Amino acid sequence: MTQDLSKFIRNAAFLDKVVSAEEAASWIDDGMTLGMSGFTLFGEPKEFPMALAERGKKEKFKVNLFTGASMGPAADGSMAEAGIINLRFPYNANPILRKQINEGEAFYIDQHLSHNAEYVRQGVLPGIDYAIIEAAAITEDGEIIPTGSVGNSPIYVETAKHVIIEVNVSAPAAYEGMHDIYVPGPAGENARCDIPLCEISQRIGSKGIKVDPAKVRGIVISSQPDIPSPLFEPNEETQQIADNLLHFLHEEVRKGRLPNNLAPLQSGVGSVANAVLNGMKDSGFKDIIVASEVLQDGVFDLIDAGVVKFAAGTALSLSKKRVDSLAEDLEKYADKVVFRPQEISNHPELIRRLGVISFNTALEVDIYGNVNSTHVSGTHMMNGIGGSGDFARNARITMFVTQSTAKGGAISAIVPFVTHVDHTNHDVDVIITEQGYADLRGLAPRQAAEAIIENCMHPSFKQQAREYFEEAKAKRGGHTPHLLDKAFSWHINLAEKGTMKLD
Repeated sequence: MTQDLSKFIRNAAFLDKVVSAEEAASWIDDGMTLGMSGFTLFGEPKEFPMALAERGKKEKFKVNLFTGASMGPAADGSMAEAGIINLRFPYNANPILRKQINEGEAFYIDQHLSHNAEYVRQGVLPGIDYAIIEAAAITEDGEIIPTGSVGNSPIYVETAKHVIIEVNVSAPAAYEGMHDIYVPGPAGENARCDIPLCEISQRIGSKGIKVDPAKVRGIVISSQPDIPSPLFEPNEETQQIADNLLHFLHEEVRKGRLPNNLAPLQSGVGSVANAVLNGMKDSGFKDIIVASEVLQDGVFDLIDAGVVKFAAGTALSLSKKRVDSLAEDLEKYADKVVFRPQEISNHPELIRRLGVISFNTALEVDIYGNVNSTHVSGTHMMNGIGGSGDFARNARITMFVTQSTAKGGAISAIVPFVTHVDHTNHDVDVIITEQGYADLRGLAPRQAAEAIIENCMHPSFKQQAREYFEEAKAKRGGHTPHLLDKAFSWHINLAEKGTMKLD
């Protein structure tokens, strides 16, 4: 085994640390905090969390699980099914764990992804007992080469009492050299200088995560492949949203506010984002730079089409088709793609400095431009805010996209007042639905309301919204007119009658 593993574990001092996943899982005690690699299903350890979950089916214990973002069935899925997660941080998309969170069976902290490392660094969260990191290799110098995500792994390794490395021997060797691991110093006077990144393609850090060998307690071997993300083909509505967004960008170019290569582009995760990226193939835009947190299929399709010339993020999120060709693709894109820690890819000052254009998905938007990204009817967590707030507050242009209705037209995504505010109207520039878009820049609240109702709402809800807005102006007035007794009447009607359409 030692000889077979030597090309993956190239520092001989680590070879005698190889243990089974079951043995590594036996080291975890009740109440411990685990800092696990992984972000949007990529880069997560697989053997260790499943072994821990199996142990959890026989023994009673719970752990705190800190990651980069959402995890797949091997981690969130198996551990949630076993009921061993006490506290989850900072983002979750697993339906089993979501149910436990909403029923109060597990605690959840939703937080801007750029803030995670700083919270860990400052010690305001439970300290990391074990960092569990998936690796493609361990170098001669003892650095951990991550796989398809970096996320929060560097800060977890840096601050953890112990480290377990899960070396995935099925991971493409081409991962090595694609990471740019830069970790800021502690905040405070003279402790942290400017992050020296002025162009997305610059390399400012190391190719791997530095680790104190004395902290590495064990190495688990895995051969499980990466997990595809469920990306759907664009439907008529998502394609129309993409067309409206591209029309807005063309107008910005026509008016001289953007060059033809736009500005560094960030896109949220999901099918709408992929539809927008797909539409850029024939948009006429060239030499685009992507400065995102997640790189989806559409980014690589645009590289192939000669539209995108460089892309940076913290993780992959790929369809099965792209996962199947990953090893070949990584070799092809090695000089055009870089992965960084999420406190760098999502860093507010860098987003502002680089002039990023951002678009993310909203659950609901109100007539004044406030956005709810996370809570269904104000109470039930969907996934989390992720990195949308990092980009929304600091981007050159901030766009939010959503279909104008849901549940067969029973729900309007444009409402009088959002039931939960993730992004205030101060941070939102453009709202886009399949109906059209509203550019809110330079508009006062009453003007913004008229633009959103007219351009973004589904026709079946427009009159209802106009009546609310006119009544609010007449009865209450004010800078941002609202009728407090009716602001959530649409949501109340939905809860009682299954529709937001009022009688």
